[in-house]
Amino acid sequence: MDLENQKRVKELSEQYGPENLVVVLGAAEGEAAGLTAETVTAGDPTYAGPLTGVQLGLKVYHICEEEIKSEVDPGVYDEQVGMMEMVLDVDEIVDEMSAIREQFTKY
Repeated sequence: MDLENQKRVKELSEQYGPENLVVVLGAAEGEAAGLTAETVTAGDPTYAGPLTGVQLGLKVYHICEEEIKSEVDPGVYDEQVGMMEMVLDVDEIVDEMSAIREQFTKY
């Protein structure tokens, strides 16, 4: 997660409260999604950005997880995500996201 996005997430968390935010990711690999998920829950593990040492504990999901997929209009989902979902290792992504949520999510 780049520094500008870390700053935005931190500001939105301060403005609306971390319990009122959900972060939806779209990374193509489980490891990349996990790193970003860790950043918005436990703080920036690279110690380089505004979320260094900031444990927001936000709810975080990947767009391909059923909890989010079921909330999106099926036509829109298919148009925007469907093709990509076919080439992703969705199980790996779900496993990574679930592990991060279990370990770090507060809300």
